Amino acid sequence: MRAKFLPVAAAALLFAMAHALAGVKEPTGLWTGPMHGETPPTLAGATVVNAAEVAKLKAEGALLIDVAEAPPKPPGASPDMPWLPVHMSIPGAVWLAGGGFGDASPEFQRHFGERLAALSGGDKGRPMLVFCHARCWGSWNAAKRALMLGYAKVFWFPGGVEAWQDRYDAAQVEEDAKWNDLSR
Repeated sequence: MRAKFLPVAAAALLFAMAHALAGVKEPTGLWTGPMHGETPPTLAGATVVNAAEVAKLKAEGALLIDVAEAPPKPPGASPDMPWLPVHMSIPGAVWLAGGGFGDASPEFQRHFGERLAALSGGDKGRPMLVFCHARCWGSWNAAKRALMLGYAKVFWFPGGVEAWQDRYDAAQVEEDAKWNDLSR
C-alpha cells in the first residue's frame, strides 16, 4: 500500500514545485489583493527593466515615477504632530506616494491621470519608468494604470529602489506637492 502512495505524493510535490516556479500570473485588471508579495515577471504592454536599464532611461530623460507608500506616523504620535517621512529613491524621481493602490476610487483614478498628464507635459509618448519597492504590487498597478490611460512607452522596474541601491546611489525625495494636494 505504501509503495502506491509514494508516486502519488511525489507527483503532487512535483506539480506544486512546477506551479511555484511558474510564478505569479498577470491579473487582467489592477491588483486589489495584498500590496506586498510576489508579483508577475511581466506586464503586458510595458517593458520590464533592470537597474542598468533604469540608469540608461534616467540618462535619456525618462519620467521617473515612484509610487511607494509613505511610511506611517510612529505609534503613539499625536494626530496633530507634523510628519515628514524620509523616503530614499532614484535621484530625480517624482514621488506619488501610494499611487499604486489597486482598489482606488474614480476620483483617485482621475487625479492620478491628471498628475501624469501634468508631469509628462501631455506627451503620452514620453518614456515613463514606474517603480516602488521590490515585491510590491504598487508599481505594477501604477504602470498598468498608465498603460490604461494611453501612455505608450511605459517601463516597469519590479526590483524597485532596493535593486537601484544595490548598484547606484539613492537620494532623499519629498512627496510631490501637487500629488499630495490631489490625493488627500
